[in-house]
Amino acid sequence: MSTQTLPEVDVRPDETDQSSDDTPKMFHYVRKAKIAESAVMGTHVVALCGEVFPVTRSPKPGSPVCPDCKNIYENLPPGSDGD
Repeated sequence: MSTQTLPEVDVRPDETDQSSDDTPKMFHYVRKAKIAESAVMGTHVVALCGEVFPVTRSPKPGSPVCPDCKNIYENLPPGSDGD
């Protein structure tokens, strides 16, 4: 009986494959009070633009922002941030 070594096979996902990437394409404006609840409990939040989703990531400086959320937020009267 003889043994042989099989070639190493890379089974990691391809970094260029976006279909399995769970990184949000853009971030949305959501009520502050709901962010922690969603992150801990897994509940869904509603963004200013109406998008409904669970919070899974935090935006980093320079992250893309939903243009609809940004427009709505910028047109809110002062002091009406919902908190």
